[in-house]
Amino acid sequence: MNVKSVEKQEKSKVELVIEVSREEFEAAIDKVYKKQRGKISVPGFRKGHAPRKIIEGMYGSGVFYEDAINEIYPEAYSQAVKQENLDVVAWPEVEILDAGKDGFSFKAVVTVRPEVKLGEYKGLTAPKAEVTVTDEDIDNELKPYIQRATSLVAVDREAKLGDTVVLDFEGFDNGVPFEGGKAEGHSLELGSGAFVPGFEDQLVGMKAGEEKDINITFPENYHADLAGKPVVFHVKINEVKEKQVPTVDDEFAKDVSEFENLADFKADLTKKLTERREKQAQDDFENALLEQVVANMEVEIPDAMVDYRADQMMDDYARRITSQGIPFENYLQMMGMTKEAMREQAKEGALHQIQVELALDAIAVAENIEISDEEKEAEYNRLAEQYGMKAEQVKSAVAESDLVNELKTKKAAEIVYNSGKVGEAKKAEGEEKPKKKAAPRKKAAKKAEAEGEEPKTEE
Repeated sequence: MNVKSVEKQEKSKVELVIEVSREEFEAAIDKVYKKQRGKISVPGFRKGHAPRKIIEGMYGSGVFYEDAINEIYPEAYSQAVKQENLDVVAWPEVEILDAGKDGFSFKAVVTVRPEVKLGEYKGLTAPKAEVTVTDEDIDNELKPYIQRATSLVAVDREAKLGDTVVLDFEGFDNGVPFEGGKAEGHSLELGSGAFVPGFEDQLVGMKAGEEKDINITFPENYHADLAGKPVVFHVKINEVKEKQVPTVDDEFAKDVSEFENLADFKADLTKKLTERREKQAQDDFENALLEQVVANMEVEIPDAMVDYRADQMMDDYARRITSQGIPFENYLQMMGMTKEAMREQAKEGALHQIQVELALDAIAVAENIEISDEEKEAEYNRLAEQYGMKAEQVKSAVAESDLVNELKTKKAAEIVYNSGKVGEAKKAEGEEKPKKKAAPRKKAAKKAEAEGEEPKTEE
């Protein structure tokens, strides 16, 4: 491999012209031939035993060129990037220039990390919410416990909104039962909106043992077979149940918590809610400071860098959905989304994430931040404990360079946070509206997952 030329272009792009020698190309061609000869039939030879020269004579001397190029060019590209010390932040645009018996050459236009000109990043001011917790807040904190402790009790009276009825029903379209319109012993809370509009309202006033027909018209946006159609449901009420809400007292506190009385339970809820709100206030304060750092810096972020990050975010999201047993294509259908639309939505978050990272990376350079061996070891141990792994396992999964970069940006962020002051934020010149919250940095352990796909060629 030989880098023939390196040319800087606009918008953080660099054009590389890379040559692959005759010997390297020949080795790649021979490798491809050995892989493919078993699939090629040549008259007079057993399958897989035809000499390479015979196959090239039949199909042309360049029959293996394309596959050989795809075999060798990714490694040649990686070597060139490393040799030129380029910090590449997106897939390259690759074009094959020529190929023949003497080797081949290709052009790779790569997007590199843009230069950042920092503005103010120390001593910034931002508002910070004052944390208060009221009696109403604690009542709201109690609600989930009350709901879990609430029971349903059968009553001998007419059903009303808020009650749960146990019913049998069957739906008919012009007198014909339709698929999915029948159930027995179904529990339905009246007023929950779980059924088609109008269904639950017509059950109000019925008692256990009563039957009747109710008329419903399906909404226009219902699925195709029944959209907009008038149907009849025959229903029978088996039971009417009302909610029995517990008395919120010391006995209640014993039942739903580890505390012996309601006062101590409420005190614990107050403490935990205060801590959550204080953390949220601190997070908002720190994010507001980071927003100012981003607004104060000067940088031209290449579109390719944003596209690449958006693709990474999409891939990560798809992996998480798939890990839950849901095919990503099915998930998109359920959400009424396409990959293209979701990717377009991801671009805004990708851009902001990049802005924050570039700002923190620039601060780390400006402050000459270094990471000691002790700090690296401590971080490996922390990650090992967090993920229930051994430190050596973490070291094999997380590249040291990623870990160091992560720790540097954490220290850079701490410089911004620790020097920040509570007060009215200074608006950046020309700023019209506040930006969204700063995107959180990805953990180093997650960064190790995604490096592996190869860029595609264009001939």
